[in-house]
Amino acid sequence: MHPSIHMQFLSQLKAGQRAVISAIEAEDTLFHRLTALGFRVGKPLSIMRRASFNGPIHVRLGTTDVILRVTEADRIQINAI
Repeated sequence: MHPSIHMQFLSQLKAGQRAVISAIEAEDTLFHRLTALGFRVGKPLSIMRRASFNGPIHVRLGTTDVILRVTEADRIQINAI
């Protein structure tokens, strides 16, 4: 049994929260797309907006803004800061 390990995903953050990417667990196509957009382990990000009814998430990585589906954000593990 693992000691209290609590993984947090990008999809769980609320607007205004900040985090650092700790892992990206996605199939090759999505992994390459996310890295091309600037998502990399160790990179800080912030949630700008969340659409209602489980809609897309507006993420800022440095000076780049990206809109992600919740299913894509579910593949990105983070540490909130």
